Amino acid sequence: MFKAFIEPFRQPPPPIDPETLRSGGGRKPKARAKNWSGTLGRIWTYLARRKVKLSMVLLMVFASSALALLGPYMVGVAVDDFIAGEAGSSWTRFLIGLTAVYVLFSLTSWLQNIWMIEIAQETVFRMRYDLFSHLHKLPIPFFGKRQQGEIMSRVTNDIENVSGTLNSSAIQIFSSVLTLLGTFGVMLWLSPLLTLLTFIVVPLMAIGMRWITRRTGPLFKERQRNLGELNGYIEETLSGQRIIKAFSQEERVIRGFEERNTRIRISGFWAQTISGFIPKLMNGLNNLSFAIVAGIGGILAIQGSVTVGVIIIFVEYARQFTRPLNDLANQWNTLLSAIAGAERVFEVLDEDEEAKDEGAAVSLDKVEGAVRFDKVSFGYDEGRNILHDISFEAKPGEMIALVGPTGAGKTTLIQLLSRFYDPTGGTLTVDGRDMTTIRRENLRSHMAFVLQDSFLFQGTIRENIRFGRLDATDEEVEAASRLANAHSFIVRMKDGYDKVLQADGSGISQGQKQLLAIARAILADPSILVLDEATSSIDTVTEIKIQEGLQRLMQGRTSFVIAHRLNTIRQADRILVLKDGHLLEQGSHDELLEQGGFYSELYYSQLRKKAQ
Repeated sequence: MFKAFIEPFRQPPPPIDPETLRSGGGRKPKARAKNWSGTLGRIWTYLARRKVKLSMVLLMVFASSALALLGPYMVGVAVDDFIAGEAGSSWTRFLIGLTAVYVLFSLTSWLQNIWMIEIAQETVFRMRYDLFSHLHKLPIPFFGKRQQGEIMSRVTNDIENVSGTLNSSAIQIFSSVLTLLGTFGVMLWLSPLLTLLTFIVVPLMAIGMRWITRRTGPLFKERQRNLGELNGYIEETLSGQRIIKAFSQEERVIRGFEERNTRIRISGFWAQTISGFIPKLMNGLNNLSFAIVAGIGGILAIQGSVTVGVIIIFVEYARQFTRPLNDLANQWNTLLSAIAGAERVFEVLDEDEEAKDEGAAVSLDKVEGAVRFDKVSFGYDEGRNILHDISFEAKPGEMIALVGPTGAGKTTLIQLLSRFYDPTGGTLTVDGRDMTTIRRENLRSHMAFVLQDSFLFQGTIRENIRFGRLDATDEEVEAASRLANAHSFIVRMKDGYDKVLQADGSGISQGQKQLLAIARAILADPSILVLDEATSSIDTVTEIKIQEGLQRLMQGRTSFVIAHRLNTIRQADRILVLKDGHLLEQGSHDELLEQGGFYSELYYSQLRKKAQ
């Protein structure tokens, strides 16, 4: 019954197909961290960067372990001298020597702890930095297939588990291993027979540890995975509070939280409960070992085979031998949790970065804005194209509008233009140069985006606008705001341009966010502009201001505008009509109406709905 109950929690999470995590191309995914030795080896590569200080720590561990062995040995020798009547004035030297041993033991223990904490913090700092930096090198599809909270859990909770283990457990593990080896060597030297009796319990310890760890390892991994899912769920529900309250779904999301929280409770309960057997097992076997050594050692002492001092040394060493095993057992929970967390961190670090630019890729000092799609096809999944043989040309300074029903491929086309993805067929050129021969970073520096949901960072209004060009002066920021029709509402606010916005710009209206996004794009001074339904869900007065700002922004720039309200793109130089990934029609507004095709149906359908 017990086995049947815990079996579901022992199963590892289902594997993720690497193909779903790639940005495209035929690159093979890197090997994932799937075993303890591999994970510990990678943690060691971080620790090894501090070799000098780590060597000093190991030296202190060696010294403290040796001093811990020396103390009991001195006591045993003193007892034998006392029984033999040879103590005399040596007691004073013995007390001074024993005091010095334990003072030095305390000093070396303190130094190794201080130095190891420093190493641990530097190691975790580097791991966290590498993980965060790597996240910004991953392709867009990686983030589209994961919850933000789950990713955040790896940056925070999982790395913190590694930090806790390095701070508290690493020293104890090193010390325990050295103490075990040293104790074994001295015990073997003093009495091979008593050493053999002491080791009778070791196979029992090994069997018990193996039985327990085979069951707790998967449970700790399951707990970390459940914790990541819970963090993702919390982040999602907090971000969607308005929708949750608008549809009165509070009870539903609370039930969802309870389900995920329960999974963590159950997996955590069994992981901690089963691993909690380890110290109980060790203590029981430790007492058994002590009884065997004391009993049989006493018989040997009576027979004269060993001295009383040797028995005292052995009894203390027997405890010292099992104490490191107890320490290792007590640290096992932390170690398992840290390995599980480190594996999740390394899984992200092993994800393929966004495809590297070709060796011959160049940076363009200036982009005119001529864009050409030549029989471009693309699919997110192999063998299933979203776009089919798209061909059109945008001349510098033209406004190209993209229209069509939901799922037609408008956003996908823009993602290709931004090189978040590369075409699976055909050619996409900018100023006559194949886009794959232009460095991504350089290409995107000549582009700007004003999206339907404009994202603002926590910081001042000035900093959010300056995000478009970090070296812009305050005067240039203000000039861009005036062109975007944003200056008037900014100066009416308390603190003006220095007003601090909260995350995602909460505290100002959607229309004001859009105006700030337009100002940011104006400041970037791009050659190619992408507008994704930038005036949707905006009141009429604000829409007029936004349209005026957009008109100034689009002057002299090649613009791609995704629009659902067709009356907003009547002035476009060319309108591309997409449906099911095919380019059905293209032409000006008047030309498409004269054709009486799909665009004409869409346009007059919207007019009828508006009239109703």
